[in-house]
Amino acid sequence: MKKIVLFASGSGTNAEEIIKYFKKDSFGTVAAVLTNNSDAKVLEKAKKYQVNTLIFNRTELNEGFVLEELDKIKPDLIVLAGFLLKFPEHIIEAYPNKIINIHPALLPNYGGKGMYGMNVHNAIFNNKEEETGITIHYVTPNYDEGAIIFQKSVTISDCKSPEEIAKKVHELEHKFFPQVISDLLNSKF
Repeated sequence: MKKIVLFASGSGTNAEEIIKYFKKDSFGTVAAVLTNNSDAKVLEKAKKYQVNTLIFNRTELNEGFVLEELDKIKPDLIVLAGFLLKFPEHIIEAYPNKIINIHPALLPNYGGKGMYGMNVHNAIFNNKEEETGITIHYVTPNYDEGAIIFQKSVTISDCKSPEEIAKKVHELEHKFFPQVISDLLNSKF
């Protein structure tokens, strides 16, 4: 059974979709959810599905504690699902090509520091883009610059607000993120 560790900082909607998907998949399992936010809703969602959790602070992330905990779990894949801190190089080096992230736009557009969540959707709306989408990519030391694994676009010309764009993007995330994780674990990429 392949082990997945999820990192999330907020509501955990993507994390929940991934957990539910792998409850039905005999090939992989979500071994743990790690968060830097003790108030994150993702903790409630993990508990609901009996998934182990770990809360850590920025110092513990950057100075080895989180890596030690990961090494105990021995994950086959680390998935950033709404995790907002910069991922440290020492963990990236310890797990080369085993850490992925999802971005709520079609990279390389609308990527980089500060471009997450509604910041992205507001920029796309203000620029009157006709389409947007999701990008699943490997994590590198630089924000949103890792090799692209998967992209899916959606037309947004009918959207009248950044919130409507966000809704369409979330639908793509929930539909495709768990499947791409499964395909990665099954070496289909």
